[in-house]
Amino acid sequence: MPAAPNVFKAALAKKQPQIGCWMNFGSTVGAELMTTTGFDWLVIDGEHGPNDLLSITDQLRVLHGTTSHAVVRVPVGEAWILKQTLDAGAQTVLVPMVDTAQQAEAIVRACHYAPDGIRGLGGIGARVTGFGSVTEYATTANAQICVLVQAETRAAISNLDDILAVDGVDGVFIGPADLSADMGFPGNSDAPEVQAVIEDAIQRIAAAGKAPGILTFSLQHAQRYLSLGATFVAVGIDTFVLATAARSLSAEAKSLLPKA
Repeated sequence: MPAAPNVFKAALAKKQPQIGCWMNFGSTVGAELMTTTGFDWLVIDGEHGPNDLLSITDQLRVLHGTTSHAVVRVPVGEAWILKQTLDAGAQTVLVPMVDTAQQAEAIVRACHYAPDGIRGLGGIGARVTGFGSVTEYATTANAQICVLVQAETRAAISNLDDILAVDGVDGVFIGPADLSADMGFPGNSDAPEVQAVIEDAIQRIAAAGKAPGILTFSLQHAQRYLSLGATFVAVGIDTFVLATAARSLSAEAKSLLPKA
C-alpha cells in the first residue's frame, strides 16, 4: 500500500484556489467543529497556538478523512520537529521565518527520505504508516509531501527569487503581520507600502510556478490576492472568529436592557 495522495498539494499544482482558516485553540473539539465549516485547509498552529506534538497528532486524527486538509505549522524549521510532525501523519508542513534559499533547502531535505533528503526511516512504528500497515510508504512518501515556507521579513523578500528556485518548495506563504512589523509598520499590514510588497511577492511566486499563500482578515483583500494568483488563502483564525462573534452577541444582548 502506497502513501495516500496529497489532495491539497495536487490542487495547488493545478492552481485550484484553496480557502483555509487557522486553528489556535489546540483542541480536538475545536478541530472537529472546524471540519464542519467547509474550509479546504486548516492550519494546526504549532508556532503561536498552544500545541505540542501530542495535541498536533490528536488534531491530525480528527482531520483525517474529512474534506479539510491538515496543514501543520511547526514552531521552527528544524529537522527534528519536521521529522516528528511527518511521522505523526502530516503531509503538508508550513515553516515560519524562512529568509534564505539555504534555509529552504535544509527544510526540503528534512522532509524527504534519501536519496532526496535526510528524513529518518523510523515511520514503521509511527502513525504515518498505520504502524507498519502502509507497506510502501518509504518508497512513495516523498512525492506526497508538501513543503510551504513563510516569507515574513524584508530579507525573505529580498531573497525571494532564490527561495523560489529551490526544488521541493511547493509554495511560499506571505506572513503579513511580521512583514509589516519588519518594514516599520507594526500592526498595520494594510499600509500601502506593505500591500505593494505583498502584491509584488504574490505575482513573483506565481510566475515562478510555485503556490502563493497568505492570511488576511479582509475578504476584499482575499479577493484581490486571489486575482493576483494566490492559491492558498486563509481568511481567519478560529479563536478570533469566536471572540468577535461572542463580543458582538454580548453587546447586542446588553443593548436590549433598559437604560439606567
